[in-house]
Amino acid sequence: MRIDIVTKEFPPEIYGGAGVHVAELSRVLAQHVELRVRAFGAPRPEDYHGATVNSYNVPADLADANPAIQTLGVDLSIVPDIAGADVVHSHTWYANMAGHLASLLHGIPHVLSAHSLEPLRPWKAEQLGGGYAVSSWAEKTAYEAAAAIIAVSDGMRQDILKSYPNVDPARVKVVHNGIDVSQWTRDEGEDAVRTLGINPEKPSVVFVGRNTRQKGVPYLLQAAAKLPADVQLVLCLGAADTPALAEQTNKLIAELQSQREGVILIERMLPRAELIQVLSHATAFACPSIYEPLGIVNLEAMACGAAVVASATGGIPEVVKDGETGLLVAIEQLTDGTGTPLDPDKFVNDFADALIKVVEDPAKARAMGVAGRARVEEHFSWESIAETTLEVYRSVLK
Repeated sequence: MRIDIVTKEFPPEIYGGAGVHVAELSRVLAQHVELRVRAFGAPRPEDYHGATVNSYNVPADLADANPAIQTLGVDLSIVPDIAGADVVHSHTWYANMAGHLASLLHGIPHVLSAHSLEPLRPWKAEQLGGGYAVSSWAEKTAYEAAAAIIAVSDGMRQDILKSYPNVDPARVKVVHNGIDVSQWTRDEGEDAVRTLGINPEKPSVVFVGRNTRQKGVPYLLQAAAKLPADVQLVLCLGAADTPALAEQTNKLIAELQSQREGVILIERMLPRAELIQVLSHATAFACPSIYEPLGIVNLEAMACGAAVVASATGGIPEVVKDGETGLLVAIEQLTDGTGTPLDPDKFVNDFADALIKVVEDPAKARAMGVAGRARVEEHFSWESIAETTLEVYRSVLK
């Protein structure tokens, strides 16, 4: 069986959970099928753990086009090369149209994995302008025609059926994200954290993620102002999606740094070994997302033995067990697609209370971390996820 995976992100160009997912899934799938990965970006090594990798840049004549149009240009350049595949599997809207058109052109089933949904990310219009309407059209068209849709959580499955009511529920399968537990394991060394300015002898709250609306960074920054004075806040924070969000978060960070010590801002993607050490020293890992289909970063934190404090939205409750591997913070949200808390002040206060409860009881936090590691090992290994994904492929070939 030949499977062609189409993805925007692939090593070494990874900036989010979807990219991590595709890289790990490809590593394991290549042991079972003939796997060809078709990835956006500059040329990269053509062999990845047995998978054949081809890279595709934006066509030169679209260099100045809207990013959404550039994406469609890459998709079109990929479509002819998928000839001969048994199944095409696309990840995120960026790749969905390549999968959809290849399905039509070559007469093969299109499976797509849902890592996020455009209707639930309306703030992307701030970035893409009219390109957001293009990305929304591309996603909707692909979802309604796909032979099967893989949702990374049951919460995501519900969101898909709500956002796209014309999709047959029988075609939407739940296959959770996973993690390589052999790579993500606790490291209590101190060299990396001390170099980054983190004091391993003091409690810390750690955040890792992109600075997008969905990650809820401003809510965390407001909650952090209420933490005990000796608690460090470590922000491994990617670039903001928009100038407005950058201005908002920069102002909140500056205010925090003027009020308290131990606010550590890391504005680069840390190598895995350094990130593992940061997570291993976290008293609490914070995930204040207002939209999160599953959240691989929570799995990474749990694998490193950190207690997780997270908003109870999307697929997060399928990962974090409240009171066992961390604490879930209830959040009532607008139903307009933005996910905005109905009562932002209450959410901030509740999130702060949960963080304080964890950092003030380090023994309990450590026990939650141990339970989190056990849960990851038992339920989220890539080997089991790859086998379930293969079952989806087989189902669309019958």
